[in-house]
Amino acid sequence: MSDLKVVRETKTLRELTLDKLRDAIVQGYFKPGARLVERTLCDELGVSRTIVREVLRHLETEGLVDVIARQGPVVAQLNPAQVSEIYELRGLLEANAARACAERSTPELVAQLRAIREKIETAFKVEDLSAVLADTEHFYDALFEGAQRSVSLAVVKTLNARINRLRALTIAMPGRSGESNREMNKMLDAIERRDGDAAYAASIAHIKRTAELASQALAQRTEGGNTP
Repeated sequence: MSDLKVVRETKTLRELTLDKLRDAIVQGYFKPGARLVERTLCDELGVSRTIVREVLRHLETEGLVDVIARQGPVVAQLNPAQVSEIYELRGLLEANAARACAERSTPELVAQLRAIREKIETAFKVEDLSAVLADTEHFYDALFEGAQRSVSLAVVKTLNARINRLRALTIAMPGRSGESNREMNKMLDAIERRDGDAAYAASIAHIKRTAELASQALAQRTEGGNTP
């Protein structure tokens, strides 16, 4: 036997189920505090209880699911203190990555980032929020890789499920598409100029504004009777 390499061309059923249930929570199909009943999920997703249990355990590690005594798995609540901490971490990691990315900027890297930004703006225009979320995550992957911040990227990826859940709230707010595009393009322009300080400042401003919008969205949910 000369080649032991395992070639995987498609996702497993477990991975597909994980993606589907994660997206359902991130995009608000299942609301905060909603019970996640295994039997019901098996019927809705068309998979076995074993797979559902494995997926729920995984989502618990991502912070999207909590297991409550005498209730079982529920969609994790959006805790304001935790939300604030998530944005604080994002600010530290992303702003430093933006600075480093500017300092290492190349025409090829800028072209890659601009191409992803164009996809995000197109997704905003057609109101494809799922694509906005996916492409925004792709943008930050490229940003951290261009900055050569692999450890920081690994930390961010552990928060990605919760970050995307908050991002889904903010990008759906009226007028956010144009505002977000301007904020991100300002940072990208600084990266292209190799201006690390400006890239850092633009990233901080973007995170600060996003945190404000997330707080507004959570307050509106509370006022509407859906306490986060």
